[in-house]
Amino acid sequence: MREFAQRTLLWLVAIVLLGLGFWWASGALDALLVLCIGLGGWLAFHLYHLALLLRWLQHPSAERVPDGFGAWHTVFITLYRQSKMQSQSKRKLTKTVERFINAGEAMPDGVVVLDEHDRIEWLNPMAVEHFGLDRKRDVGNQIFNLIRQPAFNAYMKADRFSQPLILRSSQPDERVLSIQLVPFDSTRKLILSRDITQLERVQTVHRDFVANVSHELRTPLTVIGGFLETLSDMPDNPALLRQFLPMMMEQSRRMQSLVEDLLILSRLENSPKNTANEKVNMSELLDTLMVEAEGLSQGRHQIRLQRDTSLWLWGNAQELHSAFGNLVSNAVRYTPDGGDVTLCWKEEGEKLVFSVKDSGIGIPREHIPRLTERFYRVDRGRSRGNGGTGLGLAIVKHVVARHQARLEVHSEPERGSTFSVVFNRSQMAEPEAA
Repeated sequence: MREFAQRTLLWLVAIVLLGLGFWWASGALDALLVLCIGLGGWLAFHLYHLALLLRWLQHPSAERVPDGFGAWHTVFITLYRQSKMQSQSKRKLTKTVERFINAGEAMPDGVVVLDEHDRIEWLNPMAVEHFGLDRKRDVGNQIFNLIRQPAFNAYMKADRFSQPLILRSSQPDERVLSIQLVPFDSTRKLILSRDITQLERVQTVHRDFVANVSHELRTPLTVIGGFLETLSDMPDNPALLRQFLPMMMEQSRRMQSLVEDLLILSRLENSPKNTANEKVNMSELLDTLMVEAEGLSQGRHQIRLQRDTSLWLWGNAQELHSAFGNLVSNAVRYTPDGGDVTLCWKEEGEKLVFSVKDSGIGIPREHIPRLTERFYRVDRGRSRGNGGTGLGLAIVKHVVARHQARLEVHSEPERGSTFSVVFNRSQMAEPEAA
């Protein structure tokens, strides 16, 4: 700016001196004429450059800065540098904003930005999923008109920034959300939402597990305690003792089975996820399972074994025996006398499948997704009467997961069930020579 003023002042001084020179040489009239021509040219020069500047200001950009002469060259060079710096700053700011937006888009939690009137300014895809909103249609609308739940409206109006809201919904799917209201400037607010459905289910399972273990252990302990109290209050009676002792032994075996299954589950959950890298002789394992099935059945069922492949498995023989044994034991227990139980080991394309098919009581469809939960029983009375602990399929689930396999269940009430363990090709092993 100082350079522009100095140059302008020098031009004025030069024009005045030129006029004085003509006044001294040719007289006042010539001096006035030269002075007017000089000042007019000087004014036209600046008006021209002012016009260039105004035209550029209508569409400013670093690439369109005009070329100037004299002092205006310095002005336009300065404008060019400032415009270039502004463009660079704008690009950096745009990239920063884009990074923040991309971070918000990628967040696993829902984010909704509200203005001072609780209207939606921005929301990420997870918020769309949590609240069932539309990113195009709902932006600019009040949040109260879109989320019509009394608990949510009360929470928003109370401005409870310190405590989250637990919001439960059943439509379209059962979902539990933790919602937190966060102010981030003097007028705007954030709504942060997190899906805690799985956490709630885990906590429910833990509560049910403690209650079920307590119940399962209390029943045999009560029976044994009652028998012992009766025997202690009565004189020696060998006949009564012979009657009570088998019942007490049965209840003690039930507690022992329950504790053993709990220990197996604990070991599976706490041991490393990678199973032992050993070849499992499926021929020997299938023969063992057949012997165990026939021993449990005591001739009350028709037990069959279908061996359609000679392939073995990579894995842990003890764990696989435990899982397959639980499936076989369940099939025998829940199949009425005279029914059929079929064990099958076959190859299906790129998969190996061990399945147990029975003609038993079957399972209603609504119970199938929960069968592998601990202590979950379709019919509690019948399960206890058959000697089950309620942990067998939970053990099967853990063993199957540790062998990168999956458990498939197909069942219809009164038509029987088929439990299949499907192994990937990576678990296949060639049999060794005898």
